[in-house]
Amino acid sequence: MAALCFDTVGDLPKKAQTMQRILVVEDDELIRNVLRRHLGRDYEIIETGDATQALALALEKRPHCILLDLNLPELSGLELCNLFSDLSATRLIPIIVITGQPAAIYKEICEKLGAVDFIEKPLNFEDLKVRLAAALEKKRAEGRAQTRVRLSVSLRLRGTNELGDKAELEVTTNEVSSNGFSCPSMASLAKDSLVEVFLTGGKEQHYVGRARVVRIEQPQTARQRYGFQFIEKTGQWIIQ
Repeated sequence: MAALCFDTVGDLPKKAQTMQRILVVEDDELIRNVLRRHLGRDYEIIETGDATQALALALEKRPHCILLDLNLPELSGLELCNLFSDLSATRLIPIIVITGQPAAIYKEICEKLGAVDFIEKPLNFEDLKVRLAAALEKKRAEGRAQTRVRLSVSLRLRGTNELGDKAELEVTTNEVSSNGFSCPSMASLAKDSLVEVFLTGGKEQHYVGRARVVRIEQPQTARQRYGFQFIEKTGQWIIQ
């Protein structure tokens, strides 16, 4: 059963409201208790050992980060990670996988499914705190840098693929901001590669500027998406 937990008896709900919220998804109650004890002084902790309830909590509570175990009953942690990354309401929440499974086998899989970090058990809690803080700070920085709007915009991208060949892509965005956009594409682009961006409409196209690939979500899957950030804009963009 999910619970909102405070580290000391004297803590008040008002205090929790000012804290960043962490969703712990772990079927081992002992580990949940240990995580709460180590993290509860600095974060508001909500927890569950059930994957279905984890999804409901993520949608209702909108946590700032999710700590996810892979060994869950009914729905696996891998399936849940993929689901979190696929839903528009949760896919921007950073996911840190904490598991007893070997990183050599599972780390790359989890990253492809959208996890931002992978930590093997037994846990080093000081290391966990540092990596959790880093994931939260990165999310805050991204939030300050741009406000995303769900908007479909037709674009033509010109650049170079991972093989070094010239590539021209016709894409439709699913989100835009004043300094970037994201779009699904099965093209093979490397992170940090550059593309020229054109707004297209009918037979006309308008040059906007150059953008860099800053993230690749669910790579090498049917749901592969790219996040782009402008490094220069010389033309008019959808959001100024």
